[in-house]
Amino acid sequence: MRGYNIFVIALAQYLSAIYILAPEKRALDVLLDWRLFVLVIASTFAIASGYIINNFYDAKKDIINRPKKSYLDRLVSQKTQLYVYFVLNFLAAFLGWLISWRAAIFYSFYIFLLWYYSHRLKKYPMIGNLTAALLVVLPFFGILLYFKNFYHVIFAHAVFLFLIILIREIIKDLENIEGDLSNNYQTIPVKFGEKFAKTIITSLLVGTLLPVYFLVNVYDVGYMDIYFYVSYLVLIAFAMKLWNSEGKVDYVKLHFLLKIILIAGVICIVLIKPTVIENGQKLFLK
Repeated sequence: MRGYNIFVIALAQYLSAIYILAPEKRALDVLLDWRLFVLVIASTFAIASGYIINNFYDAKKDIINRPKKSYLDRLVSQKTQLYVYFVLNFLAAFLGWLISWRAAIFYSFYIFLLWYYSHRLKKYPMIGNLTAALLVVLPFFGILLYFKNFYHVIFAHAVFLFLIILIREIIKDLENIEGDLSNNYQTIPVKFGEKFAKTIITSLLVGTLLPVYFLVNVYDVGYMDIYFYVSYLVLIAFAMKLWNSEGKVDYVKLHFLLKIILIAGVICIVLIKPTVIENGQKLFLK
C-alpha cells in the first residue's frame, strides 16, 4: 500500500490546512479538529485501497517492470488483497458519512475513480496521466471543501502540484515502457515514441512557470519562494538530463528527483508562515 506515500500525503494535507487552506485559524485548533482528522484518515484509506487495486490490475506488467516487487506482491493472495480493498473502501465512505453526506459522496466518487483509472483509464495515452495526477490532487480539494476557503493562491499551488505530478506520471511511463508495450498499455511513449514524450514533459516544465510566477510575485507565500526558486533550478537540470536519458536507469533517477521536489515541497509549506508554529507553541504553553 506504499505507506510512505500515504504518510507524505497525510502530512501534506495537515500542513496545507494549517498554512494554506485555513491560515486565519490557530494551528493548534486545526490539529485538534476531529473532523479534519476523520477526513484525513478517510483519504488515507481510499488512497491505500487505490494502491491495492492498481497493483491487482498491474500484476502482469510488474513481472517485467518490477520483478522483485512482483515477487513480494505474490506472497499476498489476490483474495486477501481484494478483501482488504473492499474493507478500506467501506471505511473511507463510512468516515466520510460521519462528517456529512457530501463527504460520503465525495469519497465514494473518489474510490470509483481510483478503480476506473486502474481498470481502464491508465491504458490510454494522456488520459491516464491526467487522471493519475488528478487523483493525487483530489484529496486536497476534499479538505478545501471542508474549510470552504477558495483563495486564488490555493489554486496556484494546486496547478504547480498537478503539473509536477503529471510530469512524474509520464516519466513513469518512460521507465515502464517494456511492460506497458508487452501488455498493450497505450501510453504516450508506447504510442508516440520517447522523443514525443520528452517534448510533452518539456512543455509541461515550461508550463510550471505560470503558477510559480504567481506564487512568487503575486501571492504572499512567505519564505516558501526560496523553495520555488531552488526547485526551478533543479527542474532546469532535470530537463537537460531528460534529453540525454536513454534507458530505464536514467528514467528511474529522474523519477527519484521529482520525488525529492515533491517531498521538499511538502516540508517547505511551513516556510509560508513559520510564526504559526511559534504562536501555537506559546498558546499551548499558556
